[in-house]
Amino acid sequence: MKKTITLLAVVSILSFLTTESFPQQGMMWQGSGGWGMGGQYCGMYNTQTIETISGEVVSVDKFTPMPGMSSGIRMMMKTDKETLSVHLGPAWYIENQDFKIEPNDKVIVKGSRITFGGQPAIMAAQVRNGDKVLTLWSANGYPLWSGSDCCGW
Repeated sequence: MKKTITLLAVVSILSFLTTESFPQQGMMWQGSGGWGMGGQYCGMYNTQTIETISGEVVSVDKFTPMPGMSSGIRMMMKTDKETLSVHLGPAWYIENQDFKIEPNDKVIVKGSRITFGGQPAIMAAQVRNGDKVLTLWSANGYPLWSGSDCCGW
């Protein structure tokens, strides 16, 4: 009886490891789709270029940052100095947050300034809309949708 229980436990663990822990070829885990820390896109985020801007949301839409990536959410934002694209994160993550952004909202964005497609852009680390705050990147430079960082702001 003890051998049977041990054998069943080993088979269960092996079954779990082969089906749950290791992604099968062609399948994506929730944080992939080009949005992982090792990807080219997330590699553009730089904690040394963090700045805070405020302004009005002009538009919010889905976009594909780079070929082969899943869709993301961005907003166009008009500040006193410029109108620029603010990249929020993967659509599947943003759409599952209790946070809404619409045209004409007055927002404050903290994020990494990058050049994207030859134009200035911000990869948002935090967005404040009224009394609500959406945090997207940790202070250590990890996207919260990846689940790979322990520390927040």
